[in-house]
Amino acid sequence: MQQKPRVRFAPSPTGPLHIGGVRTALYNYLFARQQGGSFILRIEDTDSTRFVPGAEEYIQETFDWLGLSFDESPRQGGNYGPYKQSQRKEIYKEYVHRLLEAGEAYIAFDSPEELESQRAEKANFQYDASTRMMMRNSLTLTKEETNRLIQSKAQYVVRIKIEPGQEIVVHDLIRGRVVINSSVLDDKVIYKSADELPTYHLANVVDDHLMKITHVIRGEEWLPSAPLHVWLYRSLGWEKSMPQFAHLPLLLKPEGNGKLSKRDGDRLGFPVFPLEWQDPQSGDRSSGFRESGYLPEAVINFLAFLGWNPGTEQEIFSLEELTHAFSFERCSKSGARFDLEKAKWFNHQYILNMPNNMLAEIFMSELNQRGIDAPKEMVVQVAGIVKERVHFAHELWEQSSYFFEAPVSYDEKTVRKRWKEETPAQMNELAAMLEAMDDFSADAQESSVMDWIQRNNYNTGNVMNAFRLAVVGAGKGPHMFLITELIGKDETVRRLRRAVENIA
Repeated sequence: MQQKPRVRFAPSPTGPLHIGGVRTALYNYLFARQQGGSFILRIEDTDSTRFVPGAEEYIQETFDWLGLSFDESPRQGGNYGPYKQSQRKEIYKEYVHRLLEAGEAYIAFDSPEELESQRAEKANFQYDASTRMMMRNSLTLTKEETNRLIQSKAQYVVRIKIEPGQEIVVHDLIRGRVVINSSVLDDKVIYKSADELPTYHLANVVDDHLMKITHVIRGEEWLPSAPLHVWLYRSLGWEKSMPQFAHLPLLLKPEGNGKLSKRDGDRLGFPVFPLEWQDPQSGDRSSGFRESGYLPEAVINFLAFLGWNPGTEQEIFSLEELTHAFSFERCSKSGARFDLEKAKWFNHQYILNMPNNMLAEIFMSELNQRGIDAPKEMVVQVAGIVKERVHFAHELWEQSSYFFEAPVSYDEKTVRKRWKEETPAQMNELAAMLEAMDDFSADAQESSVMDWIQRNNYNTGNVMNAFRLAVVGAGKGPHMFLITELIGKDETVRRLRRAVENIA
């Protein structure tokens, strides 16, 4: 029976999670759920020098917000833990020892100064088969010298021993068969005695094997490391159980040239992190998609299309629909340009499709912050009327403030254009007529006002635009009689008379 897929997302807690990392996690999630497999969070914190407090919590909060649940994680646990590499030191030591015993790795004592000297002497110096026998390591030292140095607490590293002239094949689900000659690889460091921790490469391979990971789905930036990882699987005798690889296209700058970075977000004024992040050292804040007003469903939909397409015209997908539609065959090999306008478009679509009562709940919290106590029914109606005009929920106030507050000033350009000599008398007449109405529904108002305009041979455009100016304070807004129906007769009449008094 074929094993169900097990995939992992393995970020390092070295700062905020980049939106490209979220895209990688999403593709892992979609594949796992589609295949009935497991989606695992593993924290790769072997680089203790780059650890940033709060980063791990930030990662978990991101996925809580997005609604992408893990089957196994440091928080949730599981049968293959621990799920933090810093808690797996003794496990890695066992496999370092195994590689050394098998002659697949060796101990190197070269100091940073010695290595720098070699780089200065030899252009493009590489620690490999061509240079290793000139260096200070267990291949050039006697066993006794090696043991003496270890016992004297001399710092050392363990390097994987790459034999030259061998073909290394990476079978990639997106890029096909990738072939590398081992001669281009150096003897990478896989363990450091200084902190008794492995480097990313060894820890990654050991953990993936022990956690029975079947598919490694990660960013294109890791493709150059894939031949080394294949070599490590081979060296550890795990070649037959090696996971399948899929290297996802990079997220590119909006201009399309180069990898998307935080600097691009700062330069162009958009978030590149899922949540707001405050640097614990500098105190600097970086914006997040959540705090910028993006809905989690819209973010997921947007990210799914950065490197994948369904092969149809459909663009709006629920998470369930994405799960059914996703395939590596539809993933691009080339980078995906980050298009902020498209992100806004997705958010707008989700705002439009959101039930008015749900949108009203979000809006009411802002109204409460402004000290406005509006009936829930009215807020629901307003949200439904103006939502087609906004990309974000926080824009609702800008588009609808006149429903809740009478204008305190009037747009000068509109006044010059629409407020004529005869307008004050017409507005007073209109106010008196509206005040006398029993049925103040939008339809009844429209019928009565249009009849009144026609009977008096008034200019419809002049009257209605002045009416809008008096009620709204500017020449904007939805259908006029929807506004007046919602604010009510008394408020409408009050605003008309105030405009007559205040507009010169």
